[in-house]
Amino acid sequence: MSDFGPAELVAGLCHTDERNPFSLWQDGHVSPCFNQLVLGALPHAGTAVFCACYLGVARYLLLQAPPPCGWTLRLVAALLAALLFVADVALVGVVQQGDMYLDLLTDGCAVLAWLVHFSAITVLQKTSFRRTRGPPLLPLLVLLSVPNLVVTLTIYCKTDGYLNATEPLKLARFVLASARTLPPLVYLLAFAFPCISDSGYTLYINAVDGSPLVPESRLRPDTGEMVAEDRSGCGSRLFYLWLTPLLRRGQRGELDRPADVYHLPRKLRTSVVCRYFHQCWEACRRGAAVGDGRDQWPRPVGGRNLLNGSWSSHYLEEPLELEGDVGLLRVLHKAFGLRYYLLGVLKVVVNMLSFTGPLLLSGLVTFMEEDGAPVSRGAWCALGLFATTLLSSVLRNFFVFEVSKVALSARAALVSAVYGKALRVSGSGLASFTLGEVVNLMSTDVDRVVNFFNSFHELWSLPFSFAVALYLLYLQVGVAFLGGLGVALLLVPLNKLLASRIISNNRDMLRYKDSRVKLMTEILFGIRVIKFYNWESHFAQKVADCRQQELSHLRAIKYLDAMCVYTWAALPVVISILTFVTFVMLGHQLTAAKVFTTLALVGMLIIPLNSFPWVLNGILESKVSLERIQRFFSLTNQNLQAHYALERTNVGENKVIKLTSLPNVPRLWCVVGLCGSLVVVVGEVGCGKSSLLAAVAGELHRLSGVVYVADREVGFGLASQEPWIQHASVRDNILFGKDYDPDLYQAVVQACALADDLNVLPNGDKTEVGENGVTLSGGQKARLALARAAYMDKDVYLLDDPLAAVDADVAEHLMQKCVLGLLRGKTRILCTHRIEFVDRADTVVLMENGTIVKTGPPAEILPLVEAAPKQRKNDHNVKEKRGKSSGLDSVFGSKSGAAEPDDDDEPGPPADLWSGGDDGDDPERSGEEQKLAGGLAWRVYQTYWAAMGGALASSVLMSLLLMQASKNVSDWWLSHWISQLKNNGSAATGELVSSHLNVSADVRFYLTVYTSIAAANTVFTALRAFLFAYGAICAATAVHNRLLDRVLKATVTFFDTTPLGRVLNRFSSDLYSVDDSLPFILNILLANAFGLLGMLVVMSYGLPWVLVPLLPLALLYHHTQRFYRHTSRELKRLCSLTLSPVYSHFSETLTGLATIRASGSTARFEEESAKRLEQNQRCLFLSNAAMQWLDIRLQLIGVAVVTGIAVIAVVQHQFHSVDPGLVGLSLSYALSITSLLSGLIFSFAQTEMQLVSVERTEEYSSGLPTEPQHQNLPSAWPEKGQVEFRGAVLSYRDGLPNALDGVSLSVRPGEKVGVVGRTGSGKSTLFLALFRMVELNRGQILLDGLDLSAVGLGQLRSRLAIIPQDPFLFSGTIRENLDPCGRQPDEQLLDVLDQCHLSPVVERMGGLDAEVGERGKCFSVGQRQLLCLARALLTQAKVLCIDEATASVDQRTDKLLQQTIREKFQDKTVLTIAHRINTIMDCDRVLVMHAGKVVEFDTPLALCQSDQSVFRRLFVISSHLLLQKEP
Repeated sequence: MSDFGPAELVAGLCHTDERNPFSLWQDGHVSPCFNQLVLGALPHAGTAVFCACYLGVARYLLLQAPPPCGWTLRLVAALLAALLFVADVALVGVVQQGDMYLDLLTDGCAVLAWLVHFSAITVLQKTSFRRTRGPPLLPLLVLLSVPNLVVTLTIYCKTDGYLNATEPLKLARFVLASARTLPPLVYLLAFAFPCISDSGYTLYINAVDGSPLVPESRLRPDTGEMVAEDRSGCGSRLFYLWLTPLLRRGQRGELDRPADVYHLPRKLRTSVVCRYFHQCWEACRRGAAVGDGRDQWPRPVGGRNLLNGSWSSHYLEEPLELEGDVGLLRVLHKAFGLRYYLLGVLKVVVNMLSFTGPLLLSGLVTFMEEDGAPVSRGAWCALGLFATTLLSSVLRNFFVFEVSKVALSARAALVSAVYGKALRVSGSGLASFTLGEVVNLMSTDVDRVVNFFNSFHELWSLPFSFAVALYLLYLQVGVAFLGGLGVALLLVPLNKLLASRIISNNRDMLRYKDSRVKLMTEILFGIRVIKFYNWESHFAQKVADCRQQELSHLRAIKYLDAMCVYTWAALPVVISILTFVTFVMLGHQLTAAKVFTTLALVGMLIIPLNSFPWVLNGILESKVSLERIQRFFSLTNQNLQAHYALERTNVGENKVIKLTSLPNVPRLWCVVGLCGSLVVVVGEVGCGKSSLLAAVAGELHRLSGVVYVADREVGFGLASQEPWIQHASVRDNILFGKDYDPDLYQAVVQACALADDLNVLPNGDKTEVGENGVTLSGGQKARLALARAAYMDKDVYLLDDPLAAVDADVAEHLMQKCVLGLLRGKTRILCTHRIEFVDRADTVVLMENGTIVKTGPPAEILPLVEAAPKQRKNDHNVKEKRGKSSGLDSVFGSKSGAAEPDDDDEPGPPADLWSGGDDGDDPERSGEEQKLAGGLAWRVYQTYWAAMGGALASSVLMSLLLMQASKNVSDWWLSHWISQLKNNGSAATGELVSSHLNVSADVRFYLTVYTSIAAANTVFTALRAFLFAYGAICAATAVHNRLLDRVLKATVTFFDTTPLGRVLNRFSSDLYSVDDSLPFILNILLANAFGLLGMLVVMSYGLPWVLVPLLPLALLYHHTQRFYRHTSRELKRLCSLTLSPVYSHFSETLTGLATIRASGSTARFEEESAKRLEQNQRCLFLSNAAMQWLDIRLQLIGVAVVTGIAVIAVVQHQFHSVDPGLVGLSLSYALSITSLLSGLIFSFAQTEMQLVSVERTEEYSSGLPTEPQHQNLPSAWPEKGQVEFRGAVLSYRDGLPNALDGVSLSVRPGEKVGVVGRTGSGKSTLFLALFRMVELNRGQILLDGLDLSAVGLGQLRSRLAIIPQDPFLFSGTIRENLDPCGRQPDEQLLDVLDQCHLSPVVERMGGLDAEVGERGKCFSVGQRQLLCLARALLTQAKVLCIDEATASVDQRTDKLLQQTIREKFQDKTVLTIAHRINTIMDCDRVLVMHAGKVVEFDTPLALCQSDQSVFRRLFVISSHLLLQKEP
């Protein structure tokens, strides 16, 4: 015992020689004894001591908020490390090696150290260290254990047994030692990135105590109140853990509204991006720098109010106009270039990492082929595969997400820029673009430019990858790769040709698409006119012709695509054949390593070759779209400083408006408006009255002269000729962004005679009106627009004939209470034809042919106006426009719905929102589009299957199966060939026999079979490509035809209650998806699905043990994708749902541009557009983030599969139970499993998203209410024109009052009947019922004794004629508008034009082939009404319905037209709705309506003689107004 000293103790403990018990170096590395005692036990003991010092730190017991995730990760890492050392202690006890006690000592110290460390962290996170990283000593103590871990792993690798599968316990110790690297790594990362947020989310008491002031229930805010990604830690960003609350909400099915999703990170918010983009634009314009990096991304000042829904318009306080000769590409480069280019460095790293897979595969297969190879070599290969695939996956995911954020920023900037430019561009400039073209700039073109961000890095990285792949191929097979490369390079010119043809056809297809969407827009605007005239089939044919042209180019694109798909899908097999044949012919021997490394490299070679044309195509498309947007940005802005004079030259202080010599009117001389005066402008149709107001408002281009308006910055109160109504509530339309003033509001409502209307509406002034006020009558729209102008409380008012759409007593009320009452003291310019009101003006202006004939007091001007007979037949006032100079809102074409029910009649079919109820929460009532919930119904898949054709779809699937099977069999045959070479030991199999280059019979046999299988593969590939292209065309044709047919047959009620943008979305973006996006992504999905199926079969055949890890991974994969798909689907639907308001608001803005600019509301509308865009961007950003959330998880599953196969192969190699050929085949397939797995779920999710478009079109194709289509009409009917109503009852919807309530009347053949009544009395409903626009609830309508309900709609409407109140013209020639179906000769058309007094105008424009412009903008409103009258004159109908057809023509023309109608329809039955009593005094009988009932029906004379007659009272009011004007 006395001899037992420290040396003996150490020697016994370390199992070493007593003479040198404690050597530092042994067998070329650090000795185990030194490692375990000095590097292991000692640091762990020190760690335990120092960590124990923190156990007594004072704690705070009132903390409720959870600790930062950095502390949590460190806690978990410490506990995991302790558990791993405990497991090692157990294994040491079982193995019982010589140095067992040394290991037990070291492991025991480690367990103690980590447990004390765990306790210290638990204490510290409840102390003042909670909001910090904690004491820096703790990570230093962790770092002390790292050398021991590294040395231990090195010793295990160099010691026999630890990497030998025959000694599982030692192998298990090696695995545990490897696993112990993870806790320190996690710990140090958590310390470096502690995920500690500032007080941005929660108000804290102080910096020491992290307790929030908000109650416990608010610690987990609603997802709609959370900000995405900002302040998330590294781990959270890496694995998208910040998305988890949203994904869980989506899984629960609670992601229903856009407000439910996260807010955007600060740098992606629309306000921040737009202001920075404007700064870059200004910098490019001035050639200066944007500023230092600190200010490049300004903070949105509205951020603090982001969660409570408020919005700051601070970034619009100084409107930055996009003007100047600035290249848009240059601005994008300055704004987003640096950030984007830096991501390119990451792309290089990702590309380089992708090539490590084939190289490590080569090393692993070589190891498999060598029986005596050390197991460490295989282990290192497996570890390398794991590390490189993991790193590549993480970096690739990060790269894609960051690029998507740059693209999202660019989208926000461009959409906002297009909107801002449209608000500021001059009227003449914008006239060069149609409405559809400008909206397409915002949608299609912006999207294509944004796609550039996804394509540009591929443009340089694909050639780079191609070059590296070629070099690695050369290293593998030498010059033999040139054979396959030659074929690939030969395809490049073909590829270039195909790409150029695709681009050319794509450009043509988009042109025809634009034409079709424009035509559909006009059809939807004018759907009432089309139905009244029974033109559905004609316009359906016009759309079909446009569609056929579009499809012809789409067909060419799809077949060219199919050619590309065929060449590139067949190319890998062709290159492989040529490479291997050349390699064997050169006398070399194939080995498993060479074959499967070559196959993997060929696969990587194909990716750049395959992708490059599409990348190039996308970039060229971006270039075209960029040029289109650039052309729009180059338009001249409205320059009000140049338009208006700045000085009051020759104008007294009390004069606020002066105009002199405006040549483009063409002549306008000296109009002076005194402050507070009423100036009335009168003149014939087309004399330039509206142009005068447009000149005052700055909407026309001033060539010379002076326009002066005092305080013009305040803006004007404008009531335009064709009322522009927003899709909002009545109150919102009146307030128009101003604060609610109860007194002023009530005064305006009373002055504009809206009180009775508001009492009738279901929700009063909170009732929402349809798009452009489609649910209001013409009179209601006019009074609502006047009320909006009056509420603006401006100093100057421009009133363009607001009295035309109302009857005599309402006109008197508006004039007395509003124009002369509420607006008293304001400067008012009133354009009108109501002569009875002219004498109340301070100044009267008489215009003719764009020239002011005379200006003076009413006494001087009225005799000139009243050159017509004293009988003022046209006491209704007149509206007009200059031919090509459109006034005010009509500068860009009015968006008025065609043929509104009546100028001042009852509302048309009420919108869905009029369903009653107390609140506006019901989206159906509020007019919001409904988002379908849940998964796609099977009927959607069935719909697309049926549209493609069952037999054709089955053929596509069969060809896909055969293509994949032949590819897998060809690869298996290679594996079999190599196995036979190895088994036969035939070193000479690949040698040349004699000097005639004849290969051996065996090699010839294998090559022949291989070539035959490959040839079959190319045939199946071609079959699949062209069958799919043909099927896609068939499906696109069928879906469009069904949709168009159903929409044109839909009831008028549907169009009244559905916003135009919603229907147009189906015909534009949804059909584009069905045409192009869906087939493209579906093709990828099917290829991925069959590719994965083939891969699993081959891998399971080659390495059956791979099924063991595959089964749990498959379950994990299924769970992950299901968890993702719920939210992904809802986010896509929300994206679609929030996109429509962006475009519809833009379209609405363009239509009402003059009103918006005149009132000075551009900033508010820009702010509203930004809010809508922000909502859409939120959904789009989170949809992208959800995709990356899934991608990183699928990448990790792929990493696990690759690693699993490699480990299984290494283990099986030790048991000599593996075929190197099959292992190589399995591994070469496994290398691509990551991309296949993620590609499969992404393509499936994308396909589901694109199928939403099929779902939306199918919703209309099968769910719309349609009009009855039966046809069973006698050929000669009607012969007399007798109309009879029998107890007719009609309501527009259940639960609403009856619009017709028991109407019974009989109109004799050839009788002329006038119809009068107040708003809502049912006048227009009579016409709607007669034309069966709305079906009766009860009763009958008979025409010549035949019940109309038994008559086919098409034939019924073709036998009736109507002149609608709101004239609607379609783009095209005058001939096409008069006689779309081409049934009448030109002589007849010219004759009716002459009868309608339009011949001079038409001749001046160029005859019947002259274009009328978009929705007839080349004509004034009065001229449009004359054209509609000419249409009616062309018909030979026995019954004519006139709905105030001459409301917008002057007195003289009106008198002549009334005479024409009497002559041409002398023997016809004529029903005339009129507000002007004089118009119908010569009728045979007059029908007076009230509340849907017939009140009076007798001759005018008889009714005027009755003291109780309603008609008598109306006649007296009208006569009184006229008598006031008698001299």
